[in-house]
Amino acid sequence: MKLILAEKPSVAKNIADALKVKQKKDGYFEGNNFIVTWAFGHLLQLYDAKDYDAKLSRWNMNYFPFIPNEFRYKVKEASNKKGQRDSGALKQLQIIRTLMKRADVDTIISACDYDREGQIIGDCIIDYIAPPKKICRLLLNEWTPAEIHRGMGNLLQNNQMKPLRDAGIARQWTDWIIGINLTSVATLKYQKGRGKALNIGRVLLPTLKIIYDRDKEIETFIPENYYKLIATFTTKTKKSFEATYIENKQEKFTDKTALEQMIANITNYHGHVVDMQVEQKKEFPPYLFNLSNLQGYITSRYKGWTSDKVLKVAQTLYEKKWITYPRTASTALDESLVSKTAKVLQAVTKDFPYKDEVRFSKSKRIFNSSKVESHSAIIPTYVVPKRLTPDQEIVYSAIKNRFISQFMPIAEYEETQLKLKLLDQVCKGIFYCKGRVQLQEGWKKVEQIQSKDLILPKLSIGEQVEATNLQVTDHVTKPPKYHTEKTLLRIMETCGKGKKDEESNVDEEYLGSVLSGFSIGTPATRAETIKKLKDVGYISNQQKNLICTETGKRLVETFPVTELFNLDFTGRLEKSLADIEKRKANLNDFLQFISSFTNQAVARIKEDKDTLIKEVNKNVPPTPRRDPLGPCPLCGNQVIEGKKGFGCSNWKSGCTFVVWKNDKFLATMKKKVTKTLVKSLLKNKVAFVKGLTSKNGKKFNAYLTYERNEEKNMFSWKMSFEKN
Repeated sequence: MKLILAEKPSVAKNIADALKVKQKKDGYFEGNNFIVTWAFGHLLQLYDAKDYDAKLSRWNMNYFPFIPNEFRYKVKEASNKKGQRDSGALKQLQIIRTLMKRADVDTIISACDYDREGQIIGDCIIDYIAPPKKICRLLLNEWTPAEIHRGMGNLLQNNQMKPLRDAGIARQWTDWIIGINLTSVATLKYQKGRGKALNIGRVLLPTLKIIYDRDKEIETFIPENYYKLIATFTTKTKKSFEATYIENKQEKFTDKTALEQMIANITNYHGHVVDMQVEQKKEFPPYLFNLSNLQGYITSRYKGWTSDKVLKVAQTLYEKKWITYPRTASTALDESLVSKTAKVLQAVTKDFPYKDEVRFSKSKRIFNSSKVESHSAIIPTYVVPKRLTPDQEIVYSAIKNRFISQFMPIAEYEETQLKLKLLDQVCKGIFYCKGRVQLQEGWKKVEQIQSKDLILPKLSIGEQVEATNLQVTDHVTKPPKYHTEKTLLRIMETCGKGKKDEESNVDEEYLGSVLSGFSIGTPATRAETIKKLKDVGYISNQQKNLICTETGKRLVETFPVTELFNLDFTGRLEKSLADIEKRKANLNDFLQFISSFTNQAVARIKEDKDTLIKEVNKNVPPTPRRDPLGPCPLCGNQVIEGKKGFGCSNWKSGCTFVVWKNDKFLATMKKKVTKTLVKSLLKNKVAFVKGLTSKNGKKFNAYLTYERNEEKNMFSWKMSFEKN
């Protein structure tokens, strides 16, 4: 009998279905010579400091640094009951223990995700129970029946996964050593009052520093005026177009008066075409998605989406067998997947409107093993979903369309560049313009990209034109843009390499070939890092922009362990973890370095001057969770709950939409505005309210709408007894 341990119940069900294990029992499936059981992610967690020594339950600066000689594990704590074991985790662990100790079980197969975390989730459980059985490893990139059968025929001995396990342990123990020690001493040193600790983390601080640096750039930016000279030219056939004046390769000028004087001195407004270049160009589709690119794509196009949400939705698609492993850093496919990919393409284009244009190819741009790190890029599987939730539809469609785009015709356009010169010698420079006409949409049809054509009139070199208008236009240099989750993910992925191209996709090939492992965090943890920065109060959202809070700013400007803000330092740590996984670095050497660094960092904090970074006021009630209730009818941003009403989150920028909690109209009918009522109004434009009270004291039900009076620029209630 073989016992298979999956990371989650949904994956266990996929395995059981593929192996025709039919009998469902409490915590496992059994049949056909297999038992399939599951964890709930991490069933075990590292000991807290106080578990090693009771005195550490009371924070005292003298107790730190504390680094245990041996790291130990316990059943994970309940999320809502601090200090108590999670009853569900404990029960499932006991079930797994019983199954592993069964006399008829001769082989245990770890089928947790093929990554660092998946490896240590399975290994921690197996080591904790320590069954004297043969231990194997099932490595899969997707949970389709065909892939499960293929994987079961290619099992590895689990001890062959030691490098991956060591990398997972190094990551886990490093974050414990740095997090426990520096969070404790930093909170004692720099925080006044008791509350949430001043959180210090290996990945948290450099990510905060990226946002802080951008905020500072914007804050210290000094706008400068510049000017352009724009000419409107008219051909003999009365076709007009605009061109920009360039002199000494410069089109931006600081002296407005000089440009205006030049216009005043022009006597001959006739000109001619001195150069014309017409070139046909090709546009290739963006590369296949890795997790960071997928998160950036979705968060930049859909309101209310965060990178954490994208990962969670992608994970559900993966567990449902509809996409391949999402936590990947690769934008190419392994060359061994050619025939499999062809079958997937056939499956997902069955009802595709441009099916006749799809052509499978073995392009090196798509299939390139040298650019694959552990897992290939995210693509659909041959299992096509029949029903998706709205959120799943957004993520699945993005992945499917990006995949199909690779096999669509290349988009082509014609670009025309014109250079013109006035016959009047006052203008020493030339006028330049560029036109573009899309010749073939190709893959853009799938991605639904609308090409903007700028059509120039047909001209030839030497042809005469007339400048019918010359004007100097005013411009102001703009500050850098605030970071969004998309741009932040790009910098985290490359430790700052490719910053200049953070808003575009042109650098994807370069990004796929940067020094392997040199990054902030991993694809699996970056979204969680951004979420945690918000949760601990170091950054906040202004629409899609990420902004440092006052606490975040003070932390960056005050905290003395500056290495943790350094992108190169963090990148080297992450690179070391990748090297451990590839047998290029040693686990013990790495942990010795981390211990030494932590001891020095704690000493530095203790010696630092007393400074207030964070003050916790016990008298201030906790801020209520501001879950988005729906889109604002005025500006489209999310409506959230405040102390006195439900208002638009964009109020700082001037949006006035609000539904007051103490609304007088509803008060006359003995009703209050509730979160449920507001949600219904925003989603359905109408809310059905029960138990309203008339002036005579009788109860009745009615449909309420909250409508805007355009003339008075205000909202008011309307009541109806019919839904329409």
